Amino acid sequence: MASIEVGRVCVKTAGREAGEKCAIVEIIDENFVEVVGESVKNRRCNINHLEPTADTIDVSGDIEAVKAALADL
Repeated sequence: MASIEVGRVCVKTAGREAGEKCAIVEIIDENFVEVVGESVKNRRCNINHLEPTADTIDVSGDIEAVKAALADL
C-alpha cells in the first residue's frame, strides 16, 4: 500500500470534496496533513479521510504548479 508522504497523490474519501484528487504538501503530525488539489482547497486533512494512490508529484513549487501537475494525471 502507498504511504503517507509529501508529494503523494491521494483521493479524499470523506467530506464535501470526497472523490477528488489531491496531493500532500506538508505533514502536520501523525494524524493530519495539509493537502491541495485542483478542486480541493488548501487545507488540513485527517489521514483517515485519504486514500493514497501509487502516484507522486513534485510539490516544491507553488500551489498553482501542484494543481497543474494533478490536472495532468
